[in-house]
Amino acid sequence: MSANSWTIAAARDALRKGEISAVDLTMSCLAAMDAGDALNAYVHKTPELALEQARAADARLAAGEAPAMCGIPLGMKDLFAVKGVPTQAGSNILRGFKPEYDSTVTTKLFGAGAVMLGKLNMDEFAMGSSNESSCYGPAVNPWKIDDRQLTPGGSSGGSAAAVAADLCLAATGTDTGGSIRQPAAFCGITGIKPTYGRVSRWGIVAYASSLDQAGPMTKSVRDAAIMLGAMAGHDPKDSTSADLAVPDFEAALTGDIRGQVIGIPTEYRLDGMPAEMAAIWDRGIEMMRDAGAEIREISLPHTKYALPTYYVIAPAEASSNLARYDGVRYGHRAKLAQGDGITEMYEKTRAEGFGAEVQRRIMTGTYVLSAGFYDAYYNRARKVRALIKRDFEQAFAAGVHAILAPATPSSAFGIGEQGGSDPVEMYLNDVFTVTLNLAGLPGVSVPVGLDQKGLPMGLQLIGRPWEEGALLNHAYVLESAAGFVAKPNNWW
Repeated sequence: MSANSWTIAAARDALRKGEISAVDLTMSCLAAMDAGDALNAYVHKTPELALEQARAADARLAAGEAPAMCGIPLGMKDLFAVKGVPTQAGSNILRGFKPEYDSTVTTKLFGAGAVMLGKLNMDEFAMGSSNESSCYGPAVNPWKIDDRQLTPGGSSGGSAAAVAADLCLAATGTDTGGSIRQPAAFCGITGIKPTYGRVSRWGIVAYASSLDQAGPMTKSVRDAAIMLGAMAGHDPKDSTSADLAVPDFEAALTGDIRGQVIGIPTEYRLDGMPAEMAAIWDRGIEMMRDAGAEIREISLPHTKYALPTYYVIAPAEASSNLARYDGVRYGHRAKLAQGDGITEMYEKTRAEGFGAEVQRRIMTGTYVLSAGFYDAYYNRARKVRALIKRDFEQAFAAGVHAILAPATPSSAFGIGEQGGSDPVEMYLNDVFTVTLNLAGLPGVSVPVGLDQKGLPMGLQLIGRPWEEGALLNHAYVLESAAGFVAKPNNWW
C-alpha cells in the first residue's frame, strides 16, 4: 500500500514512529496528484510550498513537538484563502486573485503542521451539486461505470474526488446545502458538516453567510474526528463563531451506542425513492439496532418546505455577498469600449465573470429581496426556516440522540445528465441535506455499500447542536458495521 493511500491516523502513527518522513509522504501524494490529472481535482498545485511545509513538519517531529496533523498532506478547496496562492472560488471573476492573508481554517491547519498540496476544484462560488459550474471544467469522480464519466458531486467535488482517489490524505470542504455530505456519498468517503459556528468562516469566500460551514472530508470517521479537532475553535474575527471549547473528538469514538435513540424521519421516505436507496437505509437502521440503539420513527413535518425555503434564502444572501465582485478592486475587469462608464464596467465585468448558475442565483436572490416581494418570499422563508429548526429541536427534546437518513437520492450520475434544461432537477440532489444547514445542525455522511452498478452509496447521521463527538461516535459505529472498504479501480 503506497503512503498516499493511508488514513490520517495511520500516517500520524507512522510519522511519530519515524517509519516515514513527512517529505516522503508528501512526495507520494505529489506523484499521485500528477498521475491523477485526468480527474481535474486540483486546479492549482503547490509542490514547493508542500515540500517546505513537509520539511518544517519533519523538524517538529524530530523535536517531539508533533500535533495530530503534523506532516499530513491535504488538499484545500478553492474557497479557502491561502496567502500568495490563487483563490478563485471556481470563478472567472476572481481570475488572478491571490490573497494577502490566510483563512482562519488554513492558519489552524498550518499551525497544526499540515501540508498543503494545492487548491481543489469546486462549483463556482459553491453553487452546484455536480462541480459542472466550475470555470476550470468539471472534476471527475474516480468511480466509473462503462465509459461514462460521473460527477463527484458538488460543490466540494474536487475535494471528494481527490480523497477517494488517494491524491491526498484528506481535504477541506464547505457545506451550504450539502456540499460536503453529497460529494462524500457520491465518492465513497466520509464528510462532516459541523454545527454552524463550530468552524470559523473568516477568509472563506462567502456564498450564503447564515448557511456556510467548513468541515473535513476524509477516508474514515476517525480521520474526520482528528481533522475537525484541528479546524474548529472560536475566532474573534468571525462574529458567528461560537466561543466554546473544542472537545477531543477522537476520544469520543468509543463504539458504544447502547441505549441511544436513533430517529428515523418518516418525511424522508420520498415517493419514487430508488429501491436501492431505501434498502441501504433499512440496512443502516438494522446496523444501528444491532449495535444496541433504540430505533424510533419520528416526524419532521416541515421537511417538505426545506428545498424551496433554501432556494429563497441562499440566493438572497448570495446576491448580497457577490455584489462586491465588480471589477474595481481585484479579479477580472472587462475591456470597455470608448464612452463606457462605471455602469457599463459593472455590467460587462459581471456578465463575463459569473457563470450561468451564479447569474441565475444572483437574479433570484435580488428578486426575492426586492420591494414588493421581500415579505412574500424572503420573510416567509425565514419563518419556515424557524419551523424546520423547531422540528429538530422537538425531536431531540423527546430523547432522540441522532437521526439516520439517506445522504443523497441516488448514487453518482453522469456528467451532463442533469439540470440541462431544468435547473430544479439538479437542486433536488439537496433534498436530504439542506434541512441541516437551515437548522444549523451537524451532519456526517458515511459510505455504507455499493449499488447494483458498483457505485458507492452513503447514509447521513444528524446530531444535536455542538455534539459532534457523539455524532462521530454514531458514525463510527455505522462505519464499523458497514465495513465499507471498496475503492475506485484506478482507471485514470
